[in-house]
Amino acid sequence: MTLTDFRAQLCAHSDKPLLLILPDGGLVPSHFHVTEVGHVKKNFIDCGGTRRSIETCLLQTWVANDTDHRLVAGKLEQIFTIAGDVLPSQDLPVEVEYEDDLTAQFPVIAHEIIDGALAFHLGWKHTDCLAKEKCLPDSGCCA
Repeated sequence: MTLTDFRAQLCAHSDKPLLLILPDGGLVPSHFHVTEVGHVKKNFIDCGGTRRSIETCLLQTWVANDTDHRLVAGKLEQIFTIAGDVLPSQDLPVEVEYEDDLTAQFPVIAHEIIDGALAFHLGWKHTDCLAKEKCLPDSGCCA
């Protein structure tokens, strides 16, 4: 989901509490905080020697002991407004960083209203070989 789509949902449902649904169906605890709104740019060279770049909007979440805390959509939209030019484009894909034993990043893939809350579904990130056309048998690539 792009930042444009994500923010449109926040604006359309500004009074609703937020839910984050993990890929396995579990929930990020409802008293989570968004502690960072960031622009992440990764420049790299794949195993075939091609230079690549990926950019995302990363929302870092944090779960504290204040179990009465609830973030509503309008408050998160205000945080985006404050972020201003930290985010160079509204076309960036949105990812959520969450720690539960280990820290992982999840792309936001869908939304829906569940029991009066704005729920964002998170997906899995996967590794892949980006140079499959160069990784032919006996090529030495990915060996």
